[in-house]
Amino acid sequence: MDGGDLFTSAARERLVSRSPLAARLRPRTIDDVVGQRHLVGPGRPLRQLVEQDRLTSAILWGPPGTGKTTLALAIAGSTSRAFEQLSAVTAGVADVRATIARATALLGEHDRGTILFLDEIHRFSKSQQDALLPAVEDGTLTLIGATTENPFFEVNAPLRSRSTLFRLEPLEPADIRTLVLRGAEAEGTDVVDDAVDLLVDRSGGDGRQVLTALEVACALSGEDPVGLDHVEAALGTSALRYGRDDHYDVVSAFIKSMRGSDPDAAVYWLARMLEAGEDPRFIARRIVIAASEDVGDADDSVLPVAVAAAGALELVGLPEAQLNLAQAAIAVARAPKSPAVSRAIWGARADVRSGLVGEVPAHLRDSHYAGAAEIGHGNDYISPHDDPVGGRAQAYLPDGLSQRRWYRPDRTDGQTTEEGSRDDS
Repeated sequence: MDGGDLFTSAARERLVSRSPLAARLRPRTIDDVVGQRHLVGPGRPLRQLVEQDRLTSAILWGPPGTGKTTLALAIAGSTSRAFEQLSAVTAGVADVRATIARATALLGEHDRGTILFLDEIHRFSKSQQDALLPAVEDGTLTLIGATTENPFFEVNAPLRSRSTLFRLEPLEPADIRTLVLRGAEAEGTDVVDDAVDLLVDRSGGDGRQVLTALEVACALSGEDPVGLDHVEAALGTSALRYGRDDHYDVVSAFIKSMRGSDPDAAVYWLARMLEAGEDPRFIARRIVIAASEDVGDADDSVLPVAVAAAGALELVGLPEAQLNLAQAAIAVARAPKSPAVSRAIWGARADVRSGLVGEVPAHLRDSHYAGAAEIGHGNDYISPHDDPVGGRAQAYLPDGLSQRRWYRPDRTDGQTTEEGSRDDS
């Protein structure tokens, strides 16, 4: 190795040593990837394709910090193909054409394929994406695109149809904990258990964010182990947390405050959950459930508000989505209440489980096949579109159940049950 190579190698090592912690922890092969076991676990599809070096063009799609770039670089370390990397933020058509030219030469001269990793592919215009298409079609390039946006909206249909879509999910708490411990080892320091717990609680499944916070906490701790106060300072938040029993109690208080039409209490318990690092998607699910369980058809406008808040959470994330969650919780709390919908489905399912299962009446059975009329299926069916009076009057329940009533919008006796509502708690 000559002096120039030594200098280049030393410069590269120095640059790596000064890189952010998240960059220093990038895995070298797919075996080092943390999380996304549905893609890279034993026998899973992406792992099999990479291990056999038969990966075709792919789109990695998921929230920030879930490992799209990390996974692409791990694939690069696990393949015999050349690897090129571009960012759609800075690259243009000329960069794409230059990459294609190098890939063409490499394939022709050395029979070696090329993988192009294009980060934030949704930032590419239609013409820029079209410039990639011929090379992807003829196999000159294997494209790996990464995006936080829905590829069905942001990636051209021809390019998307030639790519396999792999959805990345937010990292699980156990995966985040693994990253924190790896990061502490890389930084040559210890992290106290409470500090690790706080980092995991506040990660939101974002690995890059938690490693950035850990790096700041390490700088603040100096030579000492990273403590709770260092992590609090790095995150800009307090370590208000609660245990498993508190979780159930606070969630119960939140649900009952919405049901009890107290918007102030609902917002307070919402704030307690958010400050404690509760999974915001769990909170959104509880609000959506309450919109049907406790409001139902007393105000049909509340469920769309709750569903929209859950969608907004996925779109903008915290802290901004606290506004959407608060709006939905207040909407549920302020709405008139009716347990009719929840009682209807719970009652009907209870009766089915107890054995009240009748045959489908002949006039309601499927008649869209030859011979149905000969056995009486659908013969006497009256469509409400053709005869509103006759359509309403005909029987829709099995024989023996025609007098059963599960939906009673005017029923107010008894107490509301929470059956079927503790799955998330």
